[in-house]
Amino acid sequence: MRAKPPNPKEQAKRAALNALKRARRAAEKSGVELSEWEGEFLTSVAERVETYGRAFADPEKGARGQALSGNQAIKLKEIAAKAKGEKDKGATGGRKSMRRGSGFGRAARREIAAGDEE
Repeated sequence: MRAKPPNPKEQAKRAALNALKRARRAAEKSGVELSEWEGEFLTSVAERVETYGRAFADPEKGARGQALSGNQAIKLKEIAAKAKGEKDKGATGGRKSMRRGSGFGRAARREIAAGDEE
């Protein structure tokens, strides 16, 4: 007899609950004090995931079959990084969005320079 394939929604639910628990445990273990808002966020999201299988109501805020919305996932990563004592990298993950400050790519700079020569 074949085993049933795992339900993706249940997998997402379990993964989200485990990530929430890991973040809280990491904060407690390292002695990092979470703000009142962060503690409330972890608790309320966990309750909604346990009750409804996902923590957001609007389907446009997250992918199908996911338990957390995109913004909730980002905030959870930030809390987990804080709990681990890592430097906060923000939503970009530490990448510099504009390297030289101009906001133009190499091709655009060439076009601008070529226009000045004429």
